Amino acid sequence: MASHRRPKQPSRTRVTVLTATAAAAVALSSQAAQADPHQSKKDVKSEVDKLYGEAEQATEKYNGVKEQQEKLQKEVDDLQDKVARGQGELNQLRKGLGAVASGQYRSGSIDPSVQLFLSGDPDTYLEKAATLDQLSGKQADQLKTIADKQRRLAQERAEAAGKIKDLSETRKALGDKKDEIKGKLGKAQELLNTLTAKERAAMQAEENRADRSNERVNLGDDVPASQRGAAALQAAQAKIGSPYVWGATGPSSFDCSGLTSWAYQQAGQSLPRTSQAQANAGTRISSQSALKPGDLVLFYSDLHHIGLYAGNGQVLHAPKPGASVRYEPIGNMPFAFGVRV
Repeated sequence: MASHRRPKQPSRTRVTVLTATAAAAVALSSQAAQADPHQSKKDVKSEVDKLYGEAEQATEKYNGVKEQQEKLQKEVDDLQDKVARGQGELNQLRKGLGAVASGQYRSGSIDPSVQLFLSGDPDTYLEKAATLDQLSGKQADQLKTIADKQRRLAQERAEAAGKIKDLSETRKALGDKKDEIKGKLGKAQELLNTLTAKERAAMQAEENRADRSNERVNLGDDVPASQRGAAALQAAQAKIGSPYVWGATGPSSFDCSGLTSWAYQQAGQSLPRTSQAQANAGTRISSQSALKPGDLVLFYSDLHHIGLYAGNGQVLHAPKPGASVRYEPIGNMPFAFGVRV
């Protein structure tokens, strides 16, 4: 990849540390946290960054639960459709056998086999049918089909009930994780509120400098990992400046794994939703020196952060709440390993 100077991005409203966090967090208490007179701006920033890291950990867990919820919902819908179709087929079979019974009633003699079926217990019928001389081969086939259909329908209903219970539990877990994320972001905002206007402006200036660094980053001339990897990186580069929003998968905002999954989707490759799952999406690369543009890069021991290797020691990622998609030196975070999709 040739030396790269990022093309000038379309102007977009920059989401600041304060406004993005306020939008993501739950409504803050009317009584802001009181500042510790001995707590410096550096201490506050360190604590805020720690809370942002914890919020991102919770976000990746939220993403995993949300993916599970969507899968369960589809399974429940499919099972319920299957049960409805099965019930319709069973009703048709019963209707057909009922017509046989009506004809026999009008002729003055209802077949004992049909009487037994109409009692509502075809399983009992099947156990006793062999003793009925009046049972025709066709009726035997019909009744066996109905009994088998009833058994399958009962199993599918039980399976659907179990999935619905799982779905209910998953929805509760999703709500709990969402509350945890908002709580972390709320605490971070309370800490930021303890700073003076001058201190907040200084912190914002640091974020602005980090964003502006995208315009002069040198990506070197590393050869991409693959044509697909190059396409994914190019798609992500088009989103530089987009805000980090937890749980977001694009196209206007992203969290870390939302950006990587979206970028590879544009390249025609489906990736799992979470950073931990994406860690198994290809061949692992243990050495930073072996990374190529387009490779996934995992950070931290629990793999809760992910980005795309861009070349020359730079990673392109959605960093944290209040920040935008940008390049950053790979050494700024604890490297775990890379993945070549």
